[in-house]
Amino acid sequence: MKKISIIGISGKLGQHLAREALKMGYEVTGVCREQSVHKLGNLVDKVTIFPGDTNNPDVVRKAVQSSDGVLTVLVPWGLKHYSSGTARAVLEHSQPNARLIFSCGWHVPGHPEDHYSHTQLLLHKTITKTMRTLRIMDIDDQIHAARLIQKSKSMWTLVRASTLEEGPSQGMPVWAENVGHPKLRSDRTRRIDYAKFMLSTLTQDQFMRKSPAIVGCLSESALAYEQDSTMREEK
Repeated sequence: MKKISIIGISGKLGQHLAREALKMGYEVTGVCREQSVHKLGNLVDKVTIFPGDTNNPDVVRKAVQSSDGVLTVLVPWGLKHYSSGTARAVLEHSQPNARLIFSCGWHVPGHPEDHYSHTQLLLHKTITKTMRTLRIMDIDDQIHAARLIQKSKSMWTLVRASTLEEGPSQGMPVWAENVGHPKLRSDRTRRIDYAKFMLSTLTQDQFMRKSPAIVGCLSESALAYEQDSTMREEK
C-alpha cells in the first residue's frame, strides 16, 4: 500500500492522519472544503489537496481514483445528510480493492452486544436534539452513514472512538468489539492515537468489516483490565 486519501483532512483528526501517514511513507491526497485549506499550514506543500465538500461525489472520485486506502472523517455538519453523503461518495468511487477506514463515535451501533448506560443514552438524546435545534449538525446522520458502510461489500472498517482529548501520544489504543466492555469504561482517547489506530487498520485483516470501539491504552479502565487479565492468567 503506497497511496492513501484522507477525506476531511483539514480538521484536527484529519491533520493527525496526514502527519502520521507521511511519517509512514504514504503518498497522501486529501479532500476538504476550499475555505478550510488554509488550516493545513505547511501540510499543503506535502499532500495533494482536492478542494470541495466531502460529500461531493465528483471531488471524492478525483481524490480516491488511484488510492490503495481511504480514511474518512465522518462529521455530520448541518442538516443535509453530510455524513451519509460523504460515506456514499467514498463507497461508490473508491477502488474495488481499496481499504476504507471510517471514523465515528461510540454512539454508532456496531455490535450486537453494545451496551449503553442510562446516562449515555440521555446525554446522546440531549446533544442530538440541541445540535439539530441549532442547525449545527445531525448526529443521527452519522448512524445512517454507518449503516450504509456496514451493508457495503467493500473492505471497510468503522473505528468507534471514545471521547477525544488533545495531548501527546500515549501509544496505540486498546479496543473491544462492543461498547460497554469494562476496558472501555474510562471513555478517553488522545486524538493523535485515534489517528494512529485508524492508520494501523489499513493493513490488519482482523478489522475487515468490523466496528472496533477504542479507548486510550493508558486510561484507568484499560490498565485495570490488563492487570485483572494478568492476574487471572497467573492463577
